[in-house]
Amino acid sequence: QVQLVESGGGLVQAGGSLRVSCAASGSIFSINVMAWYRQAPGKQREMVAAITSGGTTTYSDSVKGRFTISRDNAKNAVYLQMNSLKPEDTAVYYCNAAVVGGTVSVYWGQGTQVTVSS
Repeated sequence: QVQLVESGGGLVQAGGSLRVSCAASGSIFSINVMAWYRQAPGKQREMVAAITSGGTTTYSDSVKGRFTISRDNAKNAVYLQMNSLKPEDTAVYYCNAAVVGGTVSVYWGQGTQVTVSS
């Protein structure tokens, strides 16, 4: 069993910054890809950023240049530094991890709310 716990969401004004964190715990041999997704009210969940165990990153076009994903493999943790936030970044942000145990399984966190006021 693996648990992902996010933290660090909150309310910020447009142009501000927030950092969200996610820590994985449980039966983990290693974690391949860790990612952040978000879901705004009435919209589908979308991938925001992803990072491999080797540090290769991918970003959605909407956040490229403003958000930075990073991870600490020793802590099984992933972070998302969000700068120059816009009201359209308002969403619930979910952590996602592809965990290697006996097989590779995908896990989700419970989500953390990020609200950007104009």
